[in-house]
Amino acid sequence: MTSARTGATAAALAVTLGLAAASWVVAVRQMTGMDMGVATEPGSFAFFVALWVTMMAAMMLPGAAPAVLRRVHASGRMRAVPLFIVSYLSVWTLVGVAVYAVYRPHGSFAAGAIAIAAGVYEFTPLKQHSRRHCREDVRSGFEFGLYCVGSSIGLMLMLVALGVMSITWMSVIAVLIVAQKLLPPKPAIDVPLALAVIGLGILIIFAPTSVPGLTPSM
Repeated sequence: MTSARTGATAAALAVTLGLAAASWVVAVRQMTGMDMGVATEPGSFAFFVALWVTMMAAMMLPGAAPAVLRRVHASGRMRAVPLFIVSYLSVWTLVGVAVYAVYRPHGSFAAGAIAIAAGVYEFTPLKQHSRRHCREDVRSGFEFGLYCVGSSIGLMLMLVALGVMSITWMSVIAVLIVAQKLLPPKPAIDVPLALAVIGLGILIIFAPTSVPGLTPSM
């Protein structure tokens, strides 16, 4: 029984991280040459949603690995993994649909304002509540996805505002999101990070040309 559970855990981890790695490869290939900073066009609905789901798998699954493993331990079955991952990504897919509905190419002022709002959001009770539940047992991938959205939505909207097709910003935001999922909250780290995001937003508003990749080169 123990060996079977260990095997299921190892397989679940391999599937989760393998899918994330494959998604990174696909996302990078699709996004190469498409980044126009704040002037980025989202493309067709089908293209954007497909790329968005790939991006979410790449960015979110590494941080979701502990939750996936907890589900395997609870059920003792590897077949719980696909349902958990699909239901988890379905929540982020709905977010992507909403983003597509409201997204428009914009200016540096809007990008800076969203970055400031993302930094302020890091201090809110909703952010702290959602982040805490990301590290606890959940009943389903859908429930975990809701908590994950509550925890990471500020950073994700900052990505959309700064360059929704930017590989660089995608990588930076992915590292922050994974770190926040895996590491316990620490004011000594979290507060300077939030202030840095706010500072970035202010810099974008008043000196947008100092932020590489924010505006397309002429």
